[in-house]
Amino acid sequence: MPPLPFLDAPPSTTPALKEWAAVAAALLDGRQTVLLRKGGIAEKRFSVGADAFVLFPTVAHSHAERVRPEHRDVLERGGRDVDEAAGTFVVRCGVTVVTACEVARPENLADIADLHIWTAESVQHDRLDFRPKHRLTALVVRAVALAEPATLQRLDGYGGCRSWLDLPLTWDGRRGHQVHAERRLAGDAARVRAAVG
Repeated sequence: MPPLPFLDAPPSTTPALKEWAAVAAALLDGRQTVLLRKGGIAEKRFSVGADAFVLFPTVAHSHAERVRPEHRDVLERGGRDVDEAAGTFVVRCGVTVVTACEVARPENLADIADLHIWTAESVQHDRLDFRPKHRLTALVVRAVALAEPATLQRLDGYGGCRSWLDLPLTWDGRRGHQVHAERRLAGDAARVRAAVG
């Protein structure tokens, strides 16, 4: 007897991590492989919600001062993926996690600054000082440019200070163009663990 069709159907939603649109652009551009995260206010701590997820792009005027000058060109590129007037956004970056480690030695975060676009002040203020009782997590991620970027409508339910949500699209973690080779990602993962783990 053949399997029932609905058992083989792909999921109708994909987990999405809220992240700056500029970071999504930097990941796809190859200049960033590390995310530094704590959970949102509604979350006790940050945890990786899925093996494969997409980035939900966000923008704020304050992002410009929180990105190092040599990377500020990604602000405009990422910002084009968020149309506030139309209430839409474009999802074009998929992510899988190479390694995730809690930051036990935050004094060494400067040693991995070349793996992300944020200023030292932003790392301190937006990540270390935010909810100081909660430990920061450093994730080395495998960025994938989606084969078919999705334009979606922004819904009220996507708001709030939380890390994760589900988006009405399907991505399995494999389709698309992987930005970095596995050797580079393994090297970055080893650096992160040695510096801050």
